[in-house]
Amino acid sequence: MTPLAAYLLVSALLFAIGFAGALTRRNSILVLVGVELMLNAANLNFLAFWRYGPNPEALTGVMFVLFAIAVAAAEAAVGLALIIAIYRHYCSSNVEDVATMKG
Repeated sequence: MTPLAAYLLVSALLFAIGFAGALTRRNSILVLVGVELMLNAANLNFLAFWRYGPNPEALTGVMFVLFAIAVAAAEAAVGLALIIAIYRHYCSSNVEDVATMKG
């Protein structure tokens, strides 16, 4: 197995775990953790293709990953703020409780 294939296999497993976690969990914080796992799998793909690509001297993969980490940090901050606001209103962090919101 080539090193690139090994990285892609680990990334696919990480993405699958995050996807399954985001779809099957009822707790909104665990759904957010699943989304973060999927973003980390994408970052691992960026780095693997950058490292084993035709021009690893150019830092394009690293720049993509740094930008994705910044977006993930902002997403986590906004997501946690929304979860706290929903918890204060419903006294529950269950995702199914949000379905009752109307307006």
